[in-house]
This record gives sequence, C-alpha cells and structure tokens, in this order.
Amino acid sequence: MQTTWDKVDEYFVEHLSLSDDVLDAALGDSTAAGLPAINVTPAQGKFLAFLASMCRARRILEIGTLGGYGTIWMARALPADGTLITLEIDSNAAAVAERNLERAGVAKRAKVMVGRAAESLSRLIADKVKPFDLVFIDADKQNSTVYFEATLALSHPGTVIIVDNVVREGAITDEFSTDTNVLGMRQLTEWLANESRVSATAIQTVGSKGYDGFIMALVNP
Repeated sequence: MQTTWDKVDEYFVEHLSLSDDVLDAALGDSTAAGLPAINVTPAQGKFLAFLASMCRARRILEIGTLGGYGTIWMARALPADGTLITLEIDSNAAAVAERNLERAGVAKRAKVMVGRAAESLSRLIADKVKPFDLVFIDADKQNSTVYFEATLALSHPGTVIIVDNVVREGAITDEFSTDTNVLGMRQLTEWLANESRVSATAIQTVGSKGYDGFIMALVNP
C-alpha cells in the first residue's frame, strides 16, 4: 500500500499546489545538513496552517523544530504581529531552521529556543508568557506526557493541542511493546483518559510517511 499512499500524496501536492520554492528549499537544506526526513508532509503542513487560521491563532508553540519546515507552514498562517515559539534540542537543526525561517520571511515572528524541551517549557512557565492558541508537539515520544502537561500551563480554554506520530503503524495497541516510542504514546493516551482539563480524540493517517496518526485535544473551559 505504501506505493499507493505515495502516489496519492504526490497527486494532491501537484494538483492543490501544496509546495513552493521556499518550502522545497527548506527540505533541501535539511537533507543537506543530515537531518532525518521526519518532517510533516506538505498536506500535513497545510493542515496545520488551516488549524492555525481556524482557531485564529496569534500565538503558536511548537515542540520539535527539526529544519523548520512545519514551522514555516504555521508561521505563515499567523497575522503580522503573531508569535511562534519553537523548541529544538539539536543546535545544528536549530541553525538550519533559523536560516530556513529567514529565507521564508517569517523570522520576525518565529523564534527558535535551543535546549531540552522540558527545560525550555519550564522557563516559559516561569516567565509567565502569554498563553498559546495552538500547540504542536512533535518531539521525542518518550516525554510526550511531560510536554503535554507543561503545555497545559501555557494554554487557555479553547487552546488546540496536536500530538503527532501517535499510532506508530498500529503498534499503539500492543500492550507488550518494549519500543520506547510506543510506550510514550501509550502513556500519554492513558494519562489523557483521566485528564479532565482537556477533551481529546485521535485520527489515523496514511501517506508518504506511512501509517500513523495524531491526537487532537481541546483545553476545556
């Protein structure tokens, strides 16, 4: 099925104009720098941009920058005075992302914070920054619950929180899995089941990145 999924993604990218020279260059620079090809797809990037627009986001938090490809999509959806803060542990990836954001013309409203995400989140909480309207969590899966819980302290009623790569090709249902990525997603899901501050759902996806999916949560009033 992967060949079919690839062709379908390519079809929609071409017919719906889901890419441009700046986005292609961002991917090219990421590859040249040796970053893993784990960025969102063009269709997923446009989906994130739509989400930002639909919730009228003025402030976006991203956990896991990589080369800034998804960051560009979301930053483009912000108003001129909007703010996006993206957290990245790898200084090399952060440098690539900063160059890509500059070329995309969104560097003034998209800031990369370099360091461990948990520490950066703690700093944002301590600094009492304004709450975010949209949060995209796409970092190391083992710490997803830590990131999500910290995010709640940086949110307001109505904040939309997306956690990527939760299905793990169906392995999310394997209660005997020893894969730390799967364990991280199972821990988050079970934690969300008992977390009254949010309402959550999960969507399975297929495409050029294979079989996966995401959790979408809404911070309750």
